Amino acid sequence: MAPLAVAGVRRYERWLPVPKPVSLGEAMTPIAHGQWAGVDVVWKVEGGLPSGSFKDRGTAVLVGWLVEQGVDRVVDDSSGNAGASLAAYCARAGIACEVHVPSSASPAKVRQLHAYGADVVLVPGPRSAATDSAQEAASGGRGIYASHLWSPLFLAGTATFAWEAWEQLGRTVPDAVVVPLGGGTLLLGAWRGFAALRDAGLASRAPRLYGVQSTACEPLATAFRSGGREPARVTLLGGLAEGALVAHPPRGAAVLTAVRESGGAITSVDDATLVAARDALARSGLYVEPTSALVPAGLEQLVADGLIRPSDVVLAALTGSGLKTPLAPASGP
Repeated sequence: MAPLAVAGVRRYERWLPVPKPVSLGEAMTPIAHGQWAGVDVVWKVEGGLPSGSFKDRGTAVLVGWLVEQGVDRVVDDSSGNAGASLAAYCARAGIACEVHVPSSASPAKVRQLHAYGADVVLVPGPRSAATDSAQEAASGGRGIYASHLWSPLFLAGTATFAWEAWEQLGRTVPDAVVVPLGGGTLLLGAWRGFAALRDAGLASRAPRLYGVQSTACEPLATAFRSGGREPARVTLLGGLAEGALVAHPPRGAAVLTAVRESGGAITSVDDATLVAARDALARSGLYVEPTSALVPAGLEQLVADGLIRPSDVVLAALTGSGLKTPLAPASGP
């Protein structure tokens, strides 16, 4: 691994499939130690990345590959964070970027897309309608389809979440990792990253993985509870955790396999529980968007169910800044 003077995704270039990820000067994201629901927690604050979410890890690698291939225009669909990340790194690389976004997406995220110079297409209807619209545009020759949900290069980048945390924790592996769960790109990247450390003899084990979904869209939680190997068919309801509202996660079977092999679980929480957890977390100094608040809310449920024990060291991913999707507090002015 590179000297400590090199941080972020670039620090792990020798472990990545792309020799030169595009960089916006990523740093190691902060960790904050605390307690939650009676458990020792290490919060990893991914909102500290350049576009404000963990998506930058995967995008840096993906866009590095696009540059290698000479791609000059891309199309994507996103509820906000993935599109903003792609737009930022494409702007850095000089690649034109068109992003199809649900018309219900956070206005702050849409403004961020415009700020990076992306061509933004607002699509009425559910999240899946934006996917259909982007794929149609790509098929029509308007650019390479660069979806983070499908790209193995994106997963290679999110593996750096695990390697960074391992170093920050004194080259040790936590007992459990808790992440918000929509398409599963962070969970799968973390699983691959910790497995790589184990296989290289740098860690004796991998942690248990826990994913938290919204009850408004829980195809993976439903499948996990029923013992299914594929995501369940669900009806997408309106929910605050917009980044996790993926009704048909294309890597869902892989997510279910990774969680089960790790000895972890998938749970879900409703919006009221999510908002209460977000507000409580903010009053401890950590301000996150609703999708990230799935993690503290789900952690409470996992502890109550006995799946995470008071003796466990828990690594919890706070995947996006609260400045991306500001909401009024549940109580107070």
